[in-house]
Amino acid sequence: MSTEQYTMGMIGLGTMGRNLLLNMADHGVSVAGHDTDQSKADLLEKEGEGKKVKGFVTLPEFVQSLTIPRTIIMLVPAGKAVDSVIENITPLLSEGDILIDSGNSHFTDTNRRVDYLQTKGIHFFGMGISGGESGARRGPSMMPGGDKHAYEVMKSVFEAIAAKVDGVPCVTYIGPGASGHFVKMVHNGIEYGIMQLIAETYGLLKNGLKLENEAIGQIFAKWNEGRLKSFLIDITKDIFAYKIPGTDRELLDDIKDEAKAKGTGKWTSQASMDLEVPIATIDTAVEQRDLSKYKKLREQASDLYSTQAHGIDAVKEEFIDALEQAFFASMVITYAQGMHMLYKSSIAYGYNLNLAAIAQIWRGGCIIRSEFLTDITNAYEKNPELEHLLLDENVKQQIIAALPGTRTVVTAAIQSGIAAPAYTSAISYFDAFRTKRLPSNLIQAQRDYFGAHTYELIGKEGVFHTEWVSKEDVNLV
Repeated sequence: MSTEQYTMGMIGLGTMGRNLLLNMADHGVSVAGHDTDQSKADLLEKEGEGKKVKGFVTLPEFVQSLTIPRTIIMLVPAGKAVDSVIENITPLLSEGDILIDSGNSHFTDTNRRVDYLQTKGIHFFGMGISGGESGARRGPSMMPGGDKHAYEVMKSVFEAIAAKVDGVPCVTYIGPGASGHFVKMVHNGIEYGIMQLIAETYGLLKNGLKLENEAIGQIFAKWNEGRLKSFLIDITKDIFAYKIPGTDRELLDDIKDEAKAKGTGKWTSQASMDLEVPIATIDTAVEQRDLSKYKKLREQASDLYSTQAHGIDAVKEEFIDALEQAFFASMVITYAQGMHMLYKSSIAYGYNLNLAAIAQIWRGGCIIRSEFLTDITNAYEKNPELEHLLLDENVKQQIIAALPGTRTVVTAAIQSGIAAPAYTSAISYFDAFRTKRLPSNLIQAQRDYFGAHTYELIGKEGVFHTEWVSKEDVNLV
């Protein structure tokens, strides 16, 4: 039985958990980790050699090694695994201990766990973490929400290990309840949208302009030096430059075109429907990952419909410039959809979110970090009550300048038979958003016609119903 005492504990010593602990150890925090896999506990101690780091395989010994009040982070797969850990560890904890869930848990599960652990006197909060393996080790973006007392205890540690942009740590208290996990979920939804836009850009360059991978990689590298500079563009240029060792063949060409997902994008779409917030580009990205999985059906349809793209008839340099505009505008619209969802959730769930602070902590460490997040931060700092990012004057000017290229790209994609659903949904969302009078009045008339669902009138209070035809003239089921 170890007699050493450690300040911080971690349950789950996979890549993320181990690297986050090592990050803390780098900043002088004494840390203990628990995993039922002895090899993972051993790897933690090996990589933390020279620092106060200890791995445990038995839960009671791990818990007893922590200073009181105990502070424990869980980084285990979302769902039943989290509940199992809570069930096993709760009898070993004392009132006043702190338990943190840093996995990608669904926010409704976090709500349930908050309520349960309050009855045990245990401080609990959910904290989304973004940045992957390198972020956890060198500085992630962190989104803690829930028990504010617990956050205040952890604040100095989190600020020390977080990514820094202009000296500002990429972590802030998000809000009560499950707000931390909710914000991380929306972050991941935005991530889905931008990744789909990048994939479609690749398709347009490869199948539309018939460019080789090396040339496509050079375009992404150039874009990463300008206003599109971001983590996702940066790693994309690296992917195009990677060749299978010992060959001149790019690995990308050998990767099967079936995109997997862990569910956070789907959760974002589901939650947006509950909130009645349209996030069309994010929804499209989720749908396209699903469609990609039907490869055999796609192959059959390709043979049946002869859907070989015939290329885009355009001056290469001019189209690439238009594509840069289209990507920028569509990326901004994707961010705007996510921020609108956060605005609405803040009201509906009582989160009282600081949207400027959220955009600010996304500027470093996380997967969706980009140059444009500074513009988003500035927009909400200037107007904390801004309901929709597209209503910001600075954003408006940038969108207007990028619209011609966006329409050029979407038109060319449709004419050439190259799928670009995220681009198409982004511009369609924008056009609907800026339309003062949508044709939705016809839908209301139809609903009233077949179901007597009533309608409202412009400039007149109340709800109304019309007998559109005499009952003798129509036979509707």
